[in-house]
Amino acid sequence: MLRELRREAYEANVALPRHGLITLTFGNASAIDRARGIFAIKPSGIDYEDLTPTLMVLVDLEGRIVEGKLNPSSDMPTHRRLYRGFKKVGGIVHTHSIHATAFAQAGRSIPVLGTTHADYFNGEVPVTRKLTEAEIGSAYEWETGSVLVERLLVEDLNPLECPGALVNRHAPFAWAATAADAVEAAVAIECIARLAILSLELAPRLKTLEPALQEKHFRRKHGANAYYGQKPVRGG
Repeated sequence: MLRELRREAYEANVALPRHGLITLTFGNASAIDRARGIFAIKPSGIDYEDLTPTLMVLVDLEGRIVEGKLNPSSDMPTHRRLYRGFKKVGGIVHTHSIHATAFAQAGRSIPVLGTTHADYFNGEVPVTRKLTEAEIGSAYEWETGSVLVERLLVEDLNPLECPGALVNRHAPFAWAATAADAVEAAVAIECIARLAILSLELAPRLKTLEPALQEKHFRRKHGANAYYGQKPVRGG
């Protein structure tokens, strides 16, 4: 099972440059085995082309390295904080993708301007508050996770309906039930951010999407009454 966990984290990590979400070694992905309380994460500073499943570092939810010869990503405490805060999340992705990071650096959430956004997020892509000097000077990476968890809790947002957020002055984090789905959420955030920038250039006074259309597009892909895609075939 731990071999499969490493493989899941590896596949998520190598998907990031394939989707154009990575510059140099900025970013990382992880996957968790909830039953064991162990997650696999990218080792720190290793080029994506050099990654293998066996290089993934296994860490428990107390931050102890369980298996692995390399140091885990410097963002490991952020992943750990998110796994502890979002109990139904099974995978986490962090990138510095250009357009989403631009919103993060500007301290702006990404507004719902069209149906592409509404297909993935039940509302805006939120941005956190700035970290305080005390938070930056103490357990910085852990506190980065804390402001993400805080941001969703403040508005009672479901992490599976809001599968990502922007850390103010930093960059986006995405999460989902699986690491593969977290990669898809990270791709969606970057696409949404780019569309928002282009849309606001064309129409600076553009208002957010009408609530009925927003709700329709989100619910047709998510929830008990979703009808997008194919239903799994049962039986032989």
